Amino acid sequence: MKKPIQSFTRAELAEIIKPAFRAKQIYRWVYHKYIENFEEMKNLPFDLKKELAEKYTLNPLKIIKIEQSRDGSKKYLFELHDGHTVEAVLLLMKKEQYHENGTLKHQAKYTVCISCQVGCKVGCAFCLTAKSGFLRDLNAGEIVEQIRLIKKDNDIDANRRLNIVYMGMGEPLDNLQAVAQSSRIFSDPDGMSISPNRQTISTSGLSTKIAKLGAMELGVNLAISLHAVDDELREQLMPINKAYNIQSIIDAVKAFPINERKRVMFEYLVIKDVNDDLGAAKKLLALLDGIKAKVNLIYFNPYGGTDFKRPDEKDMIAFQDYLTKRGLHCTIRESKGLDISAACGQLRDNELNS
Repeated sequence: MKKPIQSFTRAELAEIIKPAFRAKQIYRWVYHKYIENFEEMKNLPFDLKKELAEKYTLNPLKIIKIEQSRDGSKKYLFELHDGHTVEAVLLLMKKEQYHENGTLKHQAKYTVCISCQVGCKVGCAFCLTAKSGFLRDLNAGEIVEQIRLIKKDNDIDANRRLNIVYMGMGEPLDNLQAVAQSSRIFSDPDGMSISPNRQTISTSGLSTKIAKLGAMELGVNLAISLHAVDDELREQLMPINKAYNIQSIIDAVKAFPINERKRVMFEYLVIKDVNDDLGAAKKLLALLDGIKAKVNLIYFNPYGGTDFKRPDEKDMIAFQDYLTKRGLHCTIRESKGLDISAACGQLRDNELNS
């Protein structure tokens, strides 16, 4: 398998391709024009295009299925060079708005949830991705290409910004080097120019690697998949808690470098009759004391074969109200794509078992 050209930062390309200004040209063709082969790079000399085609690939993955929701969300299934598949999701956060005269008032706002591994080692009890186990890491180019293909498929112009969350299949900190490399590539001003402020890396709580991520000084947002407020329940939901307990995560978060305007996000997947009571809300409030935090309450999306249930709306609102009235910033994440394969890994699982 040839290495994807999307695995290189512009500075790295400038080191291996001479003259160095060609790197900027390549970046423009790849990330602004969304080309599919090196032949389309019209301002590059023939010999260089031939060399690039011999050494690198522009097509590390391809779209094999798309499901579109009534709410505008689109779920993508990608096939990799070795036949494995991964998912990504385009979330329409705000629709286009127009003035009365028909001119554009506000552009649509998007968030893309991307994968970093084929499968996952963490083994969370509520996660469908975990059911098929871990197969391999994605390289940086395979991570980057998910965004490039989604932007191309939706005619999202190169100068349009979107938000990226590493919250699809896989544990990002378990593939830290490739994730960090992809983050640098996303943020290059001559490429996609997606600021680190728009990138969120979510982790199930590998506390030692949270420290390594902080030391890289990428400037990204940090999200912690917490889902429980005591070690006993968290170990049932997330076996990784045996190696990285809640206190070790809290300590790592307190040491993580964040911009003064930012908050560390804590993802709390709410499961009916498991972690949705006010007693859990009270413990969560105490746990996050002293941390500049934001809590995202997430409805559990049921899938075939799970015993877990979606929580009642009234319990979600009560949980949120308890926290916000006591000064903890808390939102309920709007569920999207419920009419399609909404759960992480569900589209891939459906295809594998069809």
